[in-house]
Amino acid sequence: MLKGFFKVPKAVNEPVKGYAPNSAEKAAVLEAYKKMWNTTIDVPLYIGSEEIRTGNTRTMSAPHDHQHIVGTYHLAEKSHVEKAIANALESRQAWANMAWEQRAAIFLKAAELIAGPYRARINAATMIAQSKTIHQAEIDASCELIDFLRFNVEFMSQIYSDQPTSDSSVWNRLEYRPLEGFIYAITPFNFTAIAANLPASAAMMGNVVIWKPSDSQVFSAKIIIDIFKEAGLPDGVINVVFGDALMVTDTVLASRDFAGVHFTGSTHVFKDIWAKIGTNIHHYKTYPRIVGETGGKDFIIAHPSANVKQVATGIVRGAFEFQGQKCSAASRAYIPKSLWAAVKDQVIADVKSMKMGSPEDLSNFITAVIHEGSFDKLASYIDQAKKDADAEIIVGGNYNKTKGYFIEPTVIVTTNPKYTTMETELFGPVITIYVYEDAQWAETLQLVDTTSEYALTGAVFSTDRYAIEQATVALQNAAGNFYINDKPTGAVVGQQPFGGARASGTNDKAGSALNLLRWASPRTIKETLVAPEDYRYPFLG
Repeated sequence: MLKGFFKVPKAVNEPVKGYAPNSAEKAAVLEAYKKMWNTTIDVPLYIGSEEIRTGNTRTMSAPHDHQHIVGTYHLAEKSHVEKAIANALESRQAWANMAWEQRAAIFLKAAELIAGPYRARINAATMIAQSKTIHQAEIDASCELIDFLRFNVEFMSQIYSDQPTSDSSVWNRLEYRPLEGFIYAITPFNFTAIAANLPASAAMMGNVVIWKPSDSQVFSAKIIIDIFKEAGLPDGVINVVFGDALMVTDTVLASRDFAGVHFTGSTHVFKDIWAKIGTNIHHYKTYPRIVGETGGKDFIIAHPSANVKQVATGIVRGAFEFQGQKCSAASRAYIPKSLWAAVKDQVIADVKSMKMGSPEDLSNFITAVIHEGSFDKLASYIDQAKKDADAEIIVGGNYNKTKGYFIEPTVIVTTNPKYTTMETELFGPVITIYVYEDAQWAETLQLVDTTSEYALTGAVFSTDRYAIEQATVALQNAAGNFYINDKPTGAVVGQQPFGGARASGTNDKAGSALNLLRWASPRTIKETLVAPEDYRYPFLG
């Protein structure tokens, strides 16, 4: 095998296209949208070189037009999951032994396929089946996914080049082995980029993967699979199964070769998985890596010195982009009394100016929530707020699921800082605001820190540097990603490594080398260049 100290292409963040009127990218995505809308797809299980159609299918529909069927996907039985595990293990040795630069080339090619020929398709798929606007789809399905692939290749090369000190008599080396077994990737509906990155980051480090996408993300998952295959990913490296989440998980966790889980989803599910791993711990060959990003109850706190328009924009963008279906979405805000009237007026004006409807109409800012279960949950909280004496809806509050699962952007104001919607993750376009007395700044910081079990993201708005410093210190454990004078959503790969602590996850920082390190098992090699031949040390005389 030829050798060299290879340098990978310098990773740069993919520019976000504007989709302005009469632009080439707008025409391309609308053409792809129309074509995919008028075509149905059939998505099999992907196990090794096989595409398995079980005949037990579920339909995929568009959240903004839930009667419109865009395709079907096949559900796995336990035997299929077991087959996927066996296939992954059979594929492991060849993949683990492949030179790292060959693995890197696959994912670099995948990034360029997304940046070029697949861009319109993966964006359109995300718009159709996840009801993202073109702006949200472009940021997620194209740019963030491209960034994950490019930067992870760079991070991988940095990790491999991180070597211990040696001297003239001893050569010390670290090799970064893939984990002994297979990785289980469980991915959410809300980010196409996350869905791809969770299996890809582990695979890039030489691991084999069982990937279970969300049932609500299968449409764009199919595009991801097509991209990886065209990029040259060998059969068996990432095996894809759909089906009953409990059955798939229990089958995976029962395997002696289970080596780790890469998870994004609900806190409850993640805790259940952790408990099952603990129960099975004596069965495994190794201690499994447990990496998870879960829920959030993300905050905005404004200081009396804050800029009103900046605060209002942070609330509106942070709470309502992608219908609040982000674990980082702003869902509780604390506004000083002196600013409230002005902030209130601006927020109401902004919300009333928003258009809601299909993402095919690029002028819409709001589309549908993901499915009926989410819709019904959000509607129930809105209805309760209408009844409660300590809550008031100042804008929004309407909903309709006749055609699509549409929830109006809704702002609740409460006099109770521990009101239900100040504490509970809703995962929708609803934000609750508490107005505090200006003199209660320090006390309100404490309130922010203690109100939620989560600690994912948060933001402070202020023009007073002392106040910013005070907030940064007081809220150091309240958010793994902390934003100063900006909305608490949006983490660019390579710039803001993403993850939170407390009930929000293990904080293994996707978008950085820290995450990739979790999928490697370092081995230290010490080579003594001239070995001693006498056991006696000088102290023995």
